[in-house]
Amino acid sequence: MISGNEIVLDKTDLSILRLMQENARISNADLARELEMAPSAVLERVKKLEQKNVILQYTTRLNPAAVNQTLLAFISMRSSDGMGSNVTATELAKIPEVQEVHHIAGDDCYLVKVRTADSASLMHLMRNSFSKISNILSTRTTIVLETVKEEQQLVIPEK
Repeated sequence: MISGNEIVLDKTDLSILRLMQENARISNADLARELEMAPSAVLERVKKLEQKNVILQYTTRLNPAAVNQTLLAFISMRSSDGMGSNVTATELAKIPEVQEVHHIAGDDCYLVKVRTADSASLMHLMRNSFSKISNILSTRTTIVLETVKEEQQLVIPEK
């Protein structure tokens, strides 16, 4: 399944991933039935996909409003740490409200996705967490007014 650094997936692997991505709670029996395979064979395939870090984790997607996390913002940040340094990224990743940290090309160094309850809690986050990261030189915040699509699922190719 692995060729050099490349992970090679066959049609069955891709089908398993597609089904599991649609419903991470799908039972092994249902997977086997859907793929017309023996449950033991499917279980072995899933375990191999986990061992090879194709399947990284199983998560539950929550409604942000249900847990009072209704403000979504993207923050572009410029930092003083040099190219290839992960100091700022590591510090940002430790902050619970930070959902994503991306190194980006262009004028800024990072694009950070955060969720908070409201603008006051966003300001608190910026004053009390981001301001303690000495490498951050500037920030530019974009507050999301409405989310049309927010998806974590990947497009799985057909073989």
